[in-house]
Amino acid sequence: MAVRVEYLVRETGTNLWRNISLTVAAVLTVAVCLTMLGVSLLIGYGADSLTTQWKGGIEFIVFMRPEATPEQDAQVRNAIESSDRVKDYTYLDQTAAYEEFKELFSDKPELIDSVTPEVLPPSYRVVPVDPDPDEVATLGAQFEDAPGVREVRYATEALRNLEDLTNSIKNGLTVAAVVLLVVAVLLILNTISTAMASRRREIEVMKLVGATNWFIRVPFMLEGLFHGIFGAGLAVAGMAAVNQIIFPRVRKNEILLYFQVTSSQVMTTSILVLVLGAIVGVIGSLWAVSRYLDV
Repeated sequence: MAVRVEYLVRETGTNLWRNISLTVAAVLTVAVCLTMLGVSLLIGYGADSLTTQWKGGIEFIVFMRPEATPEQDAQVRNAIESSDRVKDYTYLDQTAAYEEFKELFSDKPELIDSVTPEVLPPSYRVVPVDPDPDEVATLGAQFEDAPGVREVRYATEALRNLEDLTNSIKNGLTVAAVVLLVVAVLLILNTISTAMASRRREIEVMKLVGATNWFIRVPFMLEGLFHGIFGAGLAVAGMAAVNQIIFPRVRKNEILLYFQVTSSQVMTTSILVLVLGAIVGVIGSLWAVSRYLDV
């Protein structure tokens, strides 16, 4: 028996409307869990972008005050250049720091427009001869109280704190998302099984007139797919909101200034979320029809 599109749309819509409260619950559960999972992935991308300052063996950064005098800057530069414990260094003035900022946030012109070179501190990015943490700490300590120096930031400490923070957030969100995914599958199963139970007499009649199992099952499976896809669509909207509203507030903290999630990363994560939503819907619906469709 051929399955017509009109029949599929009508039957699927009927099932969704008859169990509207369960449908809403299933869709929202899928949306919440996939939003949490997607946001955890975006946080991972943002954390990776924060490590851009520490490439090339840089072990600590001496941030100068924007208002530091040329004499104070020269004093720090001479101390770095004359030290036999410094292998190499890179100096970024405010213009260079701004160019780096523009490159990193190239897909966010509105953010670039809100920042000027004057608010970004010049810095010395230092590569020591010996990367041992104790040696690095001893070397960096020489600059902490120097005139014109605002802060000395160490790679080991910064990366460890960053890793601990992001891992805690990602792990918490991922565990919660997995638990809610299981709940979502069970909700979809319950919704579809309820729909089948309410239409059992119709299904029996359809079987008597020659309808195949797949002819009967497909509308119920599409119902589950709708739950997953629609919930995933809401999750994508939630991720976009987090990226546009929450992450810019995160970047107001100077330490997290380079927390960046690109448009391509958001797009890739959105596609993954949509695929997972479809899989969740299919699993829940297949489980329901294979377990409860006994006609």
